[in-house]
Amino acid sequence: MAGREPANVPEPYRPIVRWTAQQLYPEYERLLASWPKTLRVEIPGLGGVLFCHATPRNENECFTRLTPEDRLLPVFEGLTESVVVCGHTHMQFDRTIARIRVVNAGSVGMPFGESGADWLLLGPAVQLQHTSYDFTKAAERIRDTNYPQAHDFAKRYVLQPSSEREMLEVFTRVELR
Repeated sequence: MAGREPANVPEPYRPIVRWTAQQLYPEYERLLASWPKTLRVEIPGLGGVLFCHATPRNENECFTRLTPEDRLLPVFEGLTESVVVCGHTHMQFDRTIARIRVVNAGSVGMPFGESGADWLLLGPAVQLQHTSYDFTKAAERIRDTNYPQAHDFAKRYVLQPSSEREMLEVFTRVELR
């Protein structure tokens, strides 16, 4: 990423992607590039768990707790894992698609809905977690960095995140594209 233009990223987000890439030492950039797009881990009490960013077939597809199951069946078809952990939409959920339990971890730093950190505790069960913290102090710390759009980020994602309803409407318009 260092020195390259992120062409597949929409223009408003390019400064953020560039800044983030500049924070990586070259050896970390190589390490991150070597990571697989999906990872299967055996977790006691859960069995095989597949981790992916968005869906098992595509790291950028969107779906939510409201996406109809019939649209999701082809996405999870053929998997042998009992649980799939995904993210991408930053919206925590727990649902079943065919016989597979699909959970979204949510977001620690950019949630939609209630402010705070959403995360999962895995094994021997799946436990959705939410942790509150000092939002004002977190926003101040973000604004004190040289992160592009730091003031807007602190306001929009820490102090006043979009509601779950608003984001469900947005993601419904772009799901599985």
